[in-house]
Amino acid sequence: MTKAAFIDKDGTLVVDVPFNVDPERIALAPDAAEGLRALAAAGFRLFVVSNQSGVARGRFGEDALPAVERHLREVLTAEGIAIEGFYWCPHHPDGVRPRYAMPCTCRKPEPGMLLRAAAEHDLDLSRSWAIGDILDDVEAGRRAGCHTVLVDNGGETEWLMAPWRVPDHVASDLADAAQWIVDDTAGEPRCRKGDAYG
Repeated sequence: MTKAAFIDKDGTLVVDVPFNVDPERIALAPDAAEGLRALAAAGFRLFVVSNQSGVARGRFGEDALPAVERHLREVLTAEGIAIEGFYWCPHHPDGVRPRYAMPCTCRKPEPGMLLRAAAEHDLDLSRSWAIGDILDDVEAGRRAGCHTVLVDNGGETEWLMAPWRVPDHVASDLADAAQWIVDDTAGEPRCRKGDAYG
């Protein structure tokens, strides 16, 4: 079993453009490529896990997501980065499309996407990390048994705290998150910034 980094898409990997599935409008977040390269060099397998409630809300069809994945793979391949899997949750309990308007086990903060990736790719979740810009990402990671980093870039606006939602670290961007993770797994002792959010 190997370790993985589960990366949130909107606001963490790419600049957040709400409900966007137009590849031409997708841009990597600043320092995202640097962070992913550092994680890959440290032996982490890379996965994208993303809520896509726009499907349930009628903003776009589920058939739009493969083009988003293809574009991101092309952009990241050009940066020397390989993503091993993309996992999307198209559901939302308040959606307008009956097929997708439901509670589910895959929509973060539920851990379903991470658990599915672990089962399909033989991943050791106890050695893996979840990185995202809202506390739902943190909770999903912790419920899956991962360590977690919150990228505090303004994406989280509600700050509804609970024990499952306390990250191991708070970072400014994906590169900062990756540096923390690489240092942490190398055994460098530090205090954990996330303790302040308890």
